[in-house]
Amino acid sequence: MSRPLLVDAVVDFTADPLACEAAAVRAEAEGYDGVSIPETSHDPFVALTLAARATSRITLQSGIAVAFARNPMTTAMVANDVQLVSGGRFELGLGSQVRAHIERRFGMPWGRPAARMEEYVGTLRAIWERFATGGRLHVEGEFYRHTLMTEFFDPGPNPHGPPPVLLAAVGERMTEVAGRVADGILCHSLTTVRYLTEVTVPALAQGRGGSLDGFTVSLAVFAVLGDTPEQRAAAEAGVRRQIAFYASTPAYRPVLELHGWGELADRLNRLSRQQAWAEMATAVDDDVLDAFAVAGDAPAVAAQIRERFGGVAGRLSLNTPYAADHDQVLEVTALLR
Repeated sequence: MSRPLLVDAVVDFTADPLACEAAAVRAEAEGYDGVSIPETSHDPFVALTLAARATSRITLQSGIAVAFARNPMTTAMVANDVQLVSGGRFELGLGSQVRAHIERRFGMPWGRPAARMEEYVGTLRAIWERFATGGRLHVEGEFYRHTLMTEFFDPGPNPHGPPPVLLAAVGERMTEVAGRVADGILCHSLTTVRYLTEVTVPALAQGRGGSLDGFTVSLAVFAVLGDTPEQRAAAEAGVRRQIAFYASTPAYRPVLELHGWGELADRLNRLSRQQAWAEMATAVDDDVLDAFAVAGDAPAVAAQIRERFGGVAGRLSLNTPYAADHDQVLEVTALLR
């Protein structure tokens, strides 16, 4: 028998904190192993705290929180609190975002994101160590400086310890950083078996100095899910649109380049600047779709996910950017678990 996989529910990116809480309660009742709450139009830590109070079993993950929008002390404090409230069920998922958002939306500094993230995570761990031991806090790095922590502001030891840190990464440098300083990686949906095996896993192994034992590889898989041709056609249209949107982002170009689709990445980027969304979707041909997505009814989707990713990923979620049938999604989840 193949090994069971941990399967997470993903909250809709438009959900407000109360809707996220309700989604977490529902995910726990439906047997999911965890729930991932994104940072889009609402702060994820508010929703995670509500979810922590309303659930008792499932893992609660920020998927992702924007690291560079906050200084390490701010993130360390709120993550410590969510870990405390959840009884040790929190996973701190962090991502870098892109330069325009960090500088223009958050008004924070940008530069050398992989090196900055490595120092960021190291600083988090130094702050948590201070909470746990009461020792001296002394971080003077290239990007961050934290040298003051008095008793009045120190929350003290967390009985559950610090939360695990998972980094979102696509490029080799950030992936290597994830292997070196994090407890796991959050792989993007815009990935393929070939990119995972030829780029992601070797970079992780390089960062870790060898084995990935004890390291979490988490992946959100595009699924064209449906029992009928009509359902799969509607699902396919939604997945093509989402692939086109992601593939238009320069940061994800290396994935397409590996398959010889660099020109497609350039074309999609040009079309995105023209907001030609319909034309972008039609540019995603069947070969591209098949590389990034699994397709079929629930048993077929579950089998393809196991075949493609079961040897690498330990945690999975479904990326269904369309109105997927809820019962079919649950069937896939049950088959994977």
